[in-house]
Amino acid sequence: MRAAPPPLASAPTPLSRLLGIALDALREGAEVRGGPLPAGGPRAVAERVRAAVGEALPDTGTGAGEALRTLVRVLAEGAADPAHPLCAAHLHTPPLALAAAADLAASALNPSLDSWDQAPAASALEAEVTTALAAEVFPAADRPDALVTTGGTESNQLALLLARERHGAVRLVAGANAHHSLRRAAWLLGLPEPITVPTPGGVLEPAALTEALTGCPGPVLVAATAGTTDEGLIDPLPALADVCAAHGADLHVDAAYGGPVLFSRTHRHLLAGLDRARTVTVDLHKLGWQPAAAGLLAVRDPADLTALGHTADYLNAGDDTDAGLPDLLGRSLRTTRRPDVLKAAVTLRALGRAGLGDLVDRCVEQAQHLADLVEKAPGLDLRARPVLTTVLLRPAGADDTAVAGLRRTLLTEGRAVLGRATADGRLWLKATLLNPHTTPDDLARLVALVEGSTPR
Repeated sequence: MRAAPPPLASAPTPLSRLLGIALDALREGAEVRGGPLPAGGPRAVAERVRAAVGEALPDTGTGAGEALRTLVRVLAEGAADPAHPLCAAHLHTPPLALAAAADLAASALNPSLDSWDQAPAASALEAEVTTALAAEVFPAADRPDALVTTGGTESNQLALLLARERHGAVRLVAGANAHHSLRRAAWLLGLPEPITVPTPGGVLEPAALTEALTGCPGPVLVAATAGTTDEGLIDPLPALADVCAAHGADLHVDAAYGGPVLFSRTHRHLLAGLDRARTVTVDLHKLGWQPAAAGLLAVRDPADLTALGHTADYLNAGDDTDAGLPDLLGRSLRTTRRPDVLKAAVTLRALGRAGLGDLVDRCVEQAQHLADLVEKAPGLDLRARPVLTTVLLRPAGADDTAVAGLRRTLLTEGRAVLGRATADGRLWLKATLLNPHTTPDDLARLVALVEGSTPR
């Protein structure tokens, strides 16, 4: 007699038992790790994983409970934990518990947003949420829209694709501070070689953009940035929009990092001019505290999205669409697509604009406090006062080799996770603060750790 098949994820009782095992394993693994990162470096982590896995594809399975406990525990033991206050290297956020719970429900139900009959409620929910978020980006526009993406890379690629479909062989003009995904998207789409505008001060200046556009053969898509990866800086969007208008260029703004600042009544002024773009990238898995992935491409003119129209008879046959079944294929370049909108919808309902804005404000305040501590530390240099939540610091008098070595030492010992960024021709340690629960004591500990690890 054959053994019974494993229970389905949508079966509540087996799922609740397994969830308890997974949560226990997460806690046990974090206790063993004891810090923001596992100690020992890549080789030691790989060896621990190899020992736990044993045979990756055994002839006979070990059973659901043992497999889940073993592998979740080793994953947690070897994780870079974004919920730890000393894990501050990247735009890598600690997800909200309610968002993670919603993501579990989405995984259990497993709808796919490539046809209505696979995702009736999920497709309706996505339409409601994307409409609301698009209106947040373009409050004065007539029926703006937004597509759900896997993040900034996909959103930026879609923005260039839509520009290409509007204009043909559009040329990308972007600052040297722009995200690498924009230039890669131009390559993937077969567009002309992008024009890179120098940004010695970290932002794209209007005068430099004017010079680049003068005599530039069109059509042109200018990509500005609201929240640079290295320093968290925001390009002067209103002035750049003026330059684009004067030269007949379309404007795209990569606000993957800074976009959710719109939720903050205190700091949303930093994004003045964002609504003058034609397309805007926003990530909610950064300053939105969602499990990855949770990206958006907001579009001021919904007519631009008609270029994505696509027909596969088994998914969106014409007579089905005529009969009122929603056509979902034009909402993404992907076919199978999970309902990433659910976790965002739950978060928006639970916290509202005010609650999310408060989380943004906390992280911005943390960055200002960390900058204060660095300025007061005699052994450290501060690159500049932060705009968003990124702080660049380095040991005073150290050369780049020493800075890079210090960062790797902290990583290898599992004591702190700091990023690296080059600015003013020097290498800096980068602290990206995205944990609203980080305390002033945590920041003081981070500063003391960097000072104490500096070679004398």
